Amino acid sequence: MIPSRVHAAALGLALTAALAAPTAVSAAPSPPLAPTVEEQRLDRAAPQEILRRSGFDAVAAEFSRALRRAHSCAQARQVVLREGGALWRRAVERAQGRGPAGGDISRDDDRPLYWARLGMTRELRTWQPGFALGEAQRDALLDDLERTSRGQTDVRYPGAAQGMKRVLVTGFDPFTLDRDIRISNPSGASALALDGTVIETAGGPARVETVVFPVRWRDFAQGTVERALRPYLPRVDLFTTVSQGRVGRFDVERTNGAWRGGSPDNDNTGTAGPVPVGDPATQPQWTTTTLPYARITAADTGRFPVYDNTSVTEIPAGGGEPVERPDGPTPGSVARAGGGGNYLSNEIAYRATLLRDRLGLHDTLPGGHVHTPVLQFGTGNTDPATGAVTDPEFVRNRLDIIAQVRAILSVAAGTV
Repeated sequence: MIPSRVHAAALGLALTAALAAPTAVSAAPSPPLAPTVEEQRLDRAAPQEILRRSGFDAVAAEFSRALRRAHSCAQARQVVLREGGALWRRAVERAQGRGPAGGDISRDDDRPLYWARLGMTRELRTWQPGFALGEAQRDALLDDLERTSRGQTDVRYPGAAQGMKRVLVTGFDPFTLDRDIRISNPSGASALALDGTVIETAGGPARVETVVFPVRWRDFAQGTVERALRPYLPRVDLFTTVSQGRVGRFDVERTNGAWRGGSPDNDNTGTAGPVPVGDPATQPQWTTTTLPYARITAADTGRFPVYDNTSVTEIPAGGGEPVERPDGPTPGSVARAGGGGNYLSNEIAYRATLLRDRLGLHDTLPGGHVHTPVLQFGTGNTDPATGAVTDPEFVRNRLDIIAQVRAILSVAAGTV
């Protein structure tokens, strides 16, 4: 279970205190940590090629040099905050056509950010500073690096006097990397392309701010979604979590379930069970979208069809085996999969909409989950072992998905 709100606040204060503590305080030194499963993939050929062809190949080494110049935990935190934020801004600027491309990988690509971040977290995890660094201090530094390099500390909306709607969008890292190390996630690419942009809607202009989340169960159990979204949901006019879903189609997921299936995440871990949230005694089995799904599915937003997906998998009231329900859950049932399945796509949708409801915003804040089509490589480039890291059809598919996400947001935000 994640900590309660009071416990989470206390934990946050403890981490802040740990970072601020003078090095003379005798915190037990933390030995360097071993790279994670996710970080170990970094040395394979495809990630290195993506980094080299985007100009992000020097990010980790530059971060390591900056860390070595830190002589206290406070100085190390300054480095982490500065370099983590700079990586996010650099990725956004590259995706939006500002500054040098750094190489011939297309600007819309989300993978340079993903692999560069892993290079930085590996450097921080294995760093041996010349001063005492406690386990809690290293963990807090890693947390700072994750949050800043994912845009979670960079959400900026204009003042209400400017009369602009506020839209919050989330994306994900690439995943299923052991199946195909070359994979890109169009939800993460959409986040980079849309961050800080203004879209036109039927109800006037809307400012879009975005953040990206890891594909790791432990981060979700530790409350990363709630921590990132809670400050902003009361202030926005619409939000949507976005992830990669099914081949050849978009889905607006009508219902989200309180069950994680436990399929392996990017660290190859996973255990099936209820979605762990604070105050589980009041946890509902299902949450629902408040996005204007009928308007979205009726609109011409791009080349991929958009569906109102109402299916779920449940254990009916009174027990029994899981049953697929095409028209949503029945009264008293127990969740086994939402419309978006039972992986982290469903879980981020469940957590975000549960947070909306617990903040008392169900009737006033449109929000839910959109699944994009699977991003596919071109014909003749589907073999992970021999295929190129990119091709023209792959880029075209990603650009079309990004454009359609933007159009869907325009339709949705035009109703508020």
